[in-house]
Amino acid sequence: MVLSLYRVRGPFFYAAMLVIFAAILSDLLGDVVTMGRALQDGIREVQATLVPLAFAVALACVVLTFVAPRWLPVPEARVVGSPVRGRWMGINSPASVVPSHGVRAYGQAYAIDLVHDPLDVPRPEFGGPAMRAAEEYPAFGRPVHAMLDGAVVRVSDRHRDHRARSNRWGVAWMMLESVIREIGGPGFVVGNHVTIRGDDGVCAMVAHLQRGSVLVQVGERVRAGEQIGSCGNTGNSSEPHVHAQLMDRASCWTGQGLPMAFADVELGAPPELDMAPGSDDASEVGDASGSDVASGSGVVPREGVGAECVDGLPENGQHMTVPIENAAEPR
Repeated sequence: MVLSLYRVRGPFFYAAMLVIFAAILSDLLGDVVTMGRALQDGIREVQATLVPLAFAVALACVVLTFVAPRWLPVPEARVVGSPVRGRWMGINSPASVVPSHGVRAYGQAYAIDLVHDPLDVPRPEFGGPAMRAAEEYPAFGRPVHAMLDGAVVRVSDRHRDHRARSNRWGVAWMMLESVIREIGGPGFVVGNHVTIRGDDGVCAMVAHLQRGSVLVQVGERVRAGEQIGSCGNTGNSSEPHVHAQLMDRASCWTGQGLPMAFADVELGAPPELDMAPGSDDASEVGDASGSDVASGSGVVPREGVGAECVDGLPENGQHMTVPIENAAEPR
């Protein structure tokens, strides 16, 4: 029962906060708007009942957030296809710390962010102007591919691509924006995205896609490797990148994150040895701290594929290369 309540903690916390904010707003408006005494007394009676209950629910959700994860089962990593091709760097990776994004909300306990860092096109370094055009980053517009075979169950393509937040002031502004995005719900946090449900019920989501780039519709059947969109800078994103995660159900509200590994990828040297341009700025994009490695989220050598090809994920600041020719033909 505890784990069931943990699954719905997000919606309950969200509802409780709405009740609390509504009560505060009602008190503020009550001093301005002329209302009958009977109506004012009725509102106060409702508040006297709902507000303490809302605080109790919110507190219970917070306690569940910190206590319940110790009882969560950790399944083996599911091997899926990489959503990108070429040379990319891992940020907020579960190969370095779990939960990879600092929280387990929205099914992102084992999610990973990937930024394109090709050798022939330098990725803008962190610093300089507070905001840069998304087009300045080599990741913007790059193809994004389905990670598994399945049916498309969720699609969003309406969020606009905003400018990158490229120095400390820009990141501070993004933090303020994220508060507003949280009020809007997970759709405003992940931006444009596509979720595919595999035949075994596992759901794969790629997020922060470019506006107008999504090539699939809900109900459509896709195969792993097919292009489903392009990398963008929508939602809660500091620069154009691909956010990828697996969940046990399609809803970000109630889905729990699942470990994954990308099939047949070449991983570069560990981050402390592979200091390519831009990799020393990884901590400015996301939290690269921590050392707990998720069960099954590390590197798994593949027999008969070659010594450099593995099933795994890059650590924070580590590069991952996926041959371009592995991509399916764009539609």
